[in-house]
Amino acid sequence: MPADLNDYFNKNNNNSNGQKSGMPKMDFNMPKMPNFNKFSGLIYALIVIIAVLIIARPFVVINSGEVGIKSTAGKFDLNPLNAGFHFFVPFIQEVRVVDIKVRQINYTSSEGRNEANMRGSGIETKDTISVLDSRGLPVSVDITVQYSLNPQNAPQTIASWGFSWENKIIDPVVRNVVRSVTGKYTAEELPERRNEIAAAIDAAIRQDIDKQANQPVSLASVQLREIILPAKVKEQIERVQIAKQEAERTKYEVEKANQEALKKAALAKGTAEAVKIEAQGKADAVKIEAAAQAYANNEIAKSLTNNLLNLKQIEIQKHFNEALKENTDAKIFLTPGGAVPNIWVDTKDPAKQSAINK
Repeated sequence: MPADLNDYFNKNNNNSNGQKSGMPKMDFNMPKMPNFNKFSGLIYALIVIIAVLIIARPFVVINSGEVGIKSTAGKFDLNPLNAGFHFFVPFIQEVRVVDIKVRQINYTSSEGRNEANMRGSGIETKDTISVLDSRGLPVSVDITVQYSLNPQNAPQTIASWGFSWENKIIDPVVRNVVRSVTGKYTAEELPERRNEIAAAIDAAIRQDIDKQANQPVSLASVQLREIILPAKVKEQIERVQIAKQEAERTKYEVEKANQEALKKAALAKGTAEAVKIEAQGKADAVKIEAAAQAYANNEIAKSLTNNLLNLKQIEIQKHFNEALKENTDAKIFLTPGGAVPNIWVDTKDPAKQSAINK
């Protein structure tokens, strides 16, 4: 404490001792405090600097997936600030942090729109894209587009398009391309040629985005989710599909019947061929057997000479003579000429006897 405060306490202590002599004397000498006068300017300066840092915040922290765009007196610096800790001059310079992660826009119908736009999530929901087909019928197309800001050209993009660059670059291009591509087809053709239409939309959007100056955006993907047709057109398509299914079923049944008929015909033909082959085999066998018999007969006939026949006749006559020796009652003996064997008749048989007499 200052010296005058010590004098004050000493004086009061003496006065109290004089008034109350019976009280013991107490020593109130206080320790001397250091003199801060020479440090006060430095302390005040530090306080002011800290206050300015807190209020002005002349620094910024940029996270991964972000870039900083510095402007000096309203003029953007062409070099983006990458992730890290950066200083700037307050009130003269300003740093705006921009998200460069992949973002997404869902174009969806009001009936299927069950999610709201989420701030900071990089997902935005917009109304479905209304299209007129080649005949002027209204059609709605739901589509999803994923994209990201080109970090190297982010300052030029912001300088040219502003911080609402998505609504100026992505949205108009997507809507224009979808209407241009789908407008070439009738409503009935859209579901059948869905893959072709999706590929055409993707290629056209990429082409239009790449034509922008400084290539502000990198397109990740374009997905055609749904084509919403008018109720009458949808009913007509369903009727056509049912008719096609019935036609296909009838065609299948006719083809199946034809296959069954061909199968039966082939089976009958095979059976007939088998019978024919079997009959031909039997006929060939008979023919071969007859030919063999004829050949044998011919060979036998060739071998029969008069001498051989006479010899055979003598041998047979011998057997008859021997038989007549045993059958002494035989009355008639016929000896035809040639190769006809000798015939003898037993006359004891009345029937034979009467036949001979006739």
